[in-house]
Amino acid sequence: MDAATPDQQRPGPGALASFTRFVLCGGGIGTACSFAVAALASWMPWTLANALATAASTLLSTELHARFTFGAGNPATRRQHLQSAGSAAAAYAVTCIAMLVLQHLVAVPSAFVEQAVYLTASALAGIARFAVLRLVVFARHHAQRSTAAARPDHPVPASVAHPSAPAGPDTLCRAA
Repeated sequence: MDAATPDQQRPGPGALASFTRFVLCGGGIGTACSFAVAALASWMPWTLANALATAASTLLSTELHARFTFGAGNPATRRQHLQSAGSAAAAYAVTCIAMLVLQHLVAVPSAFVEQAVYLTASALAGIARFAVLRLVVFARHHAQRSTAAARPDHPVPASVAHPSAPAGPDTLCRAA
């Protein structure tokens, strides 16, 4: 009998547990990010401040989501970072559009109104990101497919094997 991989031994957390973890990790980082954007925006254009804060928070949150939110317990792979960055770029666009609309509608919005609009747009984008991360980026079938492809004793159908998938757990990108 073959030893099961860690992904096969323990199922990932359910949707509610994952969403709770997502809100704690991503929401906490997002809230801190909103204050960082406000601070940086006093020195540079708001869109640049948002881009810098989004990039930094995306790297940190992807690692937390890989290790904790979706139950993998492993560092995020390069593929996961790239896919997460794509969903973060969409979230960045949503927050930028929301803030540009606010600035178009209100000549000089208060800091409270700016934060409320930014956090609301971030929350809506965050819900969409959760779905993408759970169903695509950190989906269990990706890990099982790459693990199965590395095991010669278990043939993988051509429709499942993917030549760009990592060969196995030992070839995953490890972040420092």
